[in-house]
Formats: sequence, structure tokens, C-alpha cells
Amino acid sequence: MYDMILRNGTVVDGNGGEPFVADVAISAGRIAAIGNDLGPARESYDATGKLVTPGFVDPHTHYDGQVTWDRDVMPSSQHGVTTIVIGSCGIGFAPVRKGTEDWLITLTEGVEDIPGTALHVGIPWGWESFPDYLDELSRREFKVDVAAHVPHSAVRAYVLGKRAETDEPATRAELDDMADIVRSSIRAGAVGFATSRVTMHRGSDGGMLPGTTAAEEELEALTGAMAEAGGGVLQLIPSGITGGIEGEEGEQTLAGIGHLKDRFSLSAEIQMMRRLNVKTGQPVTFSFAESIALGDREYERAQGIIAESAAAGERVYPQYSPRPTGGLITLDGYHPFTRRPGYMAIADLPLKERARRMADPTVKLVILSEADDVPETEDPFKHIFATLQANMSAIYSLNDINYEPDLDQSMGAQGRAQGKDPLEICYDALIADEGDGVLIWFSTGYIEGDLRRKEACIANPHYIMGVGDGGAHVQFICDASFPTFLLSYWGRDRRKGRVFPVQALVRKLTRDPADLYGLADRGVLEVGRRADVNVIDFDRLAIGKPYLVEDLPTNAKRYLQAGTGYALTIVNGMVTRRDDDPTGSYPGRLVRRVHDHVEA
Repeated sequence: MYDMILRNGTVVDGNGGEPFVADVAISAGRIAAIGNDLGPARESYDATGKLVTPGFVDPHTHYDGQVTWDRDVMPSSQHGVTTIVIGSCGIGFAPVRKGTEDWLITLTEGVEDIPGTALHVGIPWGWESFPDYLDELSRREFKVDVAAHVPHSAVRAYVLGKRAETDEPATRAELDDMADIVRSSIRAGAVGFATSRVTMHRGSDGGMLPGTTAAEEELEALTGAMAEAGGGVLQLIPSGITGGIEGEEGEQTLAGIGHLKDRFSLSAEIQMMRRLNVKTGQPVTFSFAESIALGDREYERAQGIIAESAAAGERVYPQYSPRPTGGLITLDGYHPFTRRPGYMAIADLPLKERARRMADPTVKLVILSEADDVPETEDPFKHIFATLQANMSAIYSLNDINYEPDLDQSMGAQGRAQGKDPLEICYDALIADEGDGVLIWFSTGYIEGDLRRKEACIANPHYIMGVGDGGAHVQFICDASFPTFLLSYWGRDRRKGRVFPVQALVRKLTRDPADLYGLADRGVLEVGRRADVNVIDFDRLAIGKPYLVEDLPTNAKRYLQAGTGYALTIVNGMVTRRDDDPTGSYPGRLVRRVHDHVEA
């Protein structure tokens, strides 16, 4: 007798082939059979008319601190995700020397916008090496499985000490020590090694993220050490992703961050990744964002190099987002008036009362006429939000949850059409519905007024869907909802262009990232594979409007964005969510990759 049978569902198995109607039987946490008339089970679920898919694998998250105190791993677990990979972009909390924990928190607070107060209170510490950190996670239970990169910044900080603060070149002996750490971490079960090369990535103290300016020789040595220990993925966010350096026409820099512009072109970085892949044999995946600062010519050049690499059989995979990325703007979060004295005077009032006060014509006139009070030392991300008036043509209402709006719907366009200052349009949108308005600033991916560049990424089998940054930028974004958006929008709701077959989209959420990370026991519905499964009511599949909660340690704020339409989410054969609600089961565990196989 099987433990559970999902009967008569439309199986979308993750391989990309045509869906088919069948029963899926589960026993002992594995797929036991797929077919018809499979016999009795202790539990039977009627999946008629619903999709039955593998659980989703999210290859790019930042829950490194959160998983030490939070079993639910929201919002990812709300969106069909059953496996996450943490430690992305070289940020993490191991290895760590006693007494330097605060420095790692400072780095993470600045780079990933996770409140330092929450990290100070939430992280229990007690480990030193990266294998020690994995051992700590192995004793915990989660809603999802957790796999981890070795973070370059922590490795460099551990070996170079104070010298890592200025990102000095490593000596030969230091490089050998870092390589030893990477080897031991991969042997302990890490699935890859991650780094950031973006100069905008800085700690909350303004300091450079260790490893940002590391020479190619250092990356080659550390990636080679990973290969020697059994293999893994080199994940990075490249310098040049927010703009080239060659002065091409059409290139722009975003307001407020021009002084942090990257020093290298994206195309040069991709060529470096190609060399690393060829020399070490390890797959590389990198964040690929269609920023307006990149410039059309540099974008086309990068695309050409990616195509050339794919044609050569190299394993260098761009990682893209399925919708524009940028900051959420709400009255309780950050918005263009956050640092104006008139607003600061009423900022502590309850939301509804604050909105009523702001509706007063006198108060409105004062706030709209004021200049921002922004200290020189302000966090660059907060500085962006305090100077959003320069970006009104990239700000849209998200009340109708539309990530591909018409250009005439931007705050700037509405202001021009109505003969008003776009800031006034933004102001009124924020205080509408008793202060419940949600706006979004599209900083990347919405360059031409539609998502045609996203469409090209989705259509390309060489590209990996990711960069959702779950657990990071928690007071600015909530892109961990990407899986639900990918399926519902690109598979059903899009009106401005191509809609994709659901089986192609499911593969991008399952087999493709699982294969990249060598997670050979998941990503496909096949007999013997892990029973990580979603049962989806596709007609109801949707994302909600982002909303702020205060559920981090010290009641720090973060955005959540719920997913609906998940009839069941199953991890290791146990139902973790039923009809979009948690069940109280925590079957998720640490995933260790050991050489060419995975243990969970």
C-alpha cells in the first residue's frame, strides 16, 4: 500500500514534454509509481483538473541568517518552492572567527538590506568553519530543503582579517588557505562557491565587500579547489551588470548611484567566466539584468558572447528574472517623501491616521515643497528611495499587480498628461485607500515599455530562471514570488506578447536548476526520485499584492507576497501546504552535495 496517491492529475513531469493524465504514488518520501489504477493508498487526493509538477528549485536566495531561526522560510515556501540554495553573491555567515560576527552582519545588512538588529538577535552563532555551519543547519527542520554555497566574502574575511576590509590582493599563502577552506566546505556538502564583483555591494559601514576586486587568478584557484573536492557551481554577480565603461551612446546611470558605477564591462566579465569554466570544468551561473545603465550596445555584445559560449558547449548560464525588478514603494516602507521633514514629523502615526493627515492640503503642500534631508553617510539603497523624484517615469502603481503596464501609466506620464508634478501623482497614489497603495520602481527589465527582453530569456533554454533574492532586500522587494508569477503570467495571463507552454515553464523551475546544481534526486517526477511535488489549481494560480509585516526578530519589517492556487505542496512525501495554508509539517532538511551525488 502506498503512503499517498495523487489521482487523475495532469502530470507536468519537469522534462518539458507534453503533460499527461496519470496517478502519482508516493511511498517513503519517494515517487513510487506513475500510471493508472495504481491500487490502494493510506491517503488519496483527487487531482482531477489540476497540474502535478515537481517541487520548484530556487537557485538564488539569501536566507543564510533566516534559516538559523526560521523554519517556515517565507515567502519562498508560499510559492511552490521545495528546495532553496543560499549563500548567493558571496554573502554568508561562515567561516567566522570569534569576535568578527558583527562584521559579517554589517556586510549582509549593507549588501542584502537585511536589518542588522534582526540578524544580531536571530542568529545563534556557535560555529566557526563552514562545515560547522552546515552541521548546525543539519540539526534543523524546515518547510523546504536547504542547500548552500560557500560565500567568498566570509572566506576572505576569515583568512585576511582586517586586510579584507580594503579588499587587498591575497598573498600566495592566503590564497592556499582560502582554497583549503573551499575544498573542505565542498567535501562537507556545499553545492557551490559564490562571489560578488559589484562595487555597489557594500556593507552598512560603507566598506567594500571582500572579494569584489579579486583577481581572476584568485577565482580560478578557488573554483579549481571546488573541482578538486568533487565539484560544484561558481555563482557570481558580475561587475558591469549595471553599466559598461566604454561611453556608448544610450548608456545611462541611475540617479543616486552614479558614484558607485562599476569599473568593468559585462561582456569582459562573461569572457572571464568562460575562461574559468574551460580551465576548471565547473559550471558558472551569473546574474543577468537588463538595466538601463547597461546600454543597448553592451547588452547586445553580452548577448552575443553568451550565444557564442553556448554554441561552444561551455557551461556558463545567465540567470534572469521573469519580471522587472525594482523597489516597492509604500507609505509604511520607503517612498520619495521618507526623508522630508514634513513627513518625518508624522511618520510615527498609525498608517490610516498618517494618510488622513497627508491628505490635508496644507500638509500636502508642505511635504511636496520640501527638499530631502539625506545624510552624506546614508545607505545607497535608502538614498535611491529618497531621490526617487528623478525616476518618476519608471514608477507605476502595483495595486492591480501589473508588472507589464503601459508606459502612459507611469507616475511621470500621468503627471505630464494631467499637467501636474509627477511627485503629486505619486503622493496621491500612496495615500489612497487609507494609505494602502503600493507602487513599484522598475530599475531593470522594463526598458522598452514591455518585457520583450524577458521573453527572449525565457525562450532561451540556456538561461536559468532565478535571482529572486528570497530573504534579501526585505524592505525593498519581494521577488521570491517569481515561480508563481512565471507560471501564471507567462503561461496564462500575458497579453502583450508570447505565452509559453506550461511544461516549458515548469522545466525552468524544476529540472534546469536541479541539473545545474547536481541535485540528481529531484527536479523531475520519476520513480525513485524524491517526492517533492506541487499540485496546482492553474486557473486560480496568482500572486497577491505585496504587504509589509513585522515578523523578523526585533519586529523588523519585511515584504511578503502570497501565492494562491497551490492545492498541495509536498516535501519529501509530506504535505507542507494545503489549499495555500501551512500544515505544520517540517520535512525539509539540509541538502549536502557529496561529489557526484546528493544526500538529504
